[in-house]
Amino acid sequence: MIVYGRNPVREALRGRRAANVGEVWASGGAAREPWLKGVTVRTVGSEEIERRCGSSAHQGVCADAGPYRYASAEELLAVQAPLIVALDQIQDPQNLGSICRTAECAGAAGVVIPERRAVEVTPAVCKASAGAVEHLAVARVRNLADFLAEARRAGCWCYGASAADGTGERASVAYDKPDYRGTGVVLVLGSEGGGLRPRVAGACDELISLPLLGRIESLGVSAAAAALLYEILQNRSRGA
Repeated sequence: MIVYGRNPVREALRGRRAANVGEVWASGGAAREPWLKGVTVRTVGSEEIERRCGSSAHQGVCADAGPYRYASAEELLAVQAPLIVALDQIQDPQNLGSICRTAECAGAAGVVIPERRAVEVTPAVCKASAGAVEHLAVARVRNLADFLAEARRAGCWCYGASAADGTGERASVAYDKPDYRGTGVVLVLGSEGGGLRPRVAGACDELISLPLLGRIESLGVSAAAAALLYEILQNRSRGA
């Protein structure tokens, strides 16, 4: 995998894939970055960097980071009282990257994505996450509803972010009503257009909703993830 952009390359060099990073290509200016000191860098032109990474958003640097290693769902559930973000068929790399960045900053144990009909970790996702995926555990599962059932058996509570419950009515639980302390929490977010699929929503313990006081009917999924994760983080820090 060729990662590109200054933050993604820097985090690849100091993250879980550090030992697998091969060649690094940089323009003359980027090659002088302090974090590249001691790294073997091939100085090339911007056109060569764009040719290698396939994007003009490379900020003068790209690197062969090797394949991305996914975690297992069992690894995430083995963490004591984990905070996990589960994504139901998110297909936009920008959204996945942004959510991973927020999840890593909020101290989440990891992110879970389905194997099918969902974006995987790509160079574009690495760029959108500002390199957060190099430190955050990302797991792929065959069936998200089955993973939620497994998480509940492991003692986690699963909260689906949704404007409606399975009958089409507004979710009755406000996002700041649950007590997220003292147990594992899985925050489940739905796809950009369709939200949570019925079986995934049905596998959650509760559906939670953010207040919408303006004229727009919904938040973007990455904005909703940020608001909910930091509410959960604040709630879990009380009395700690």
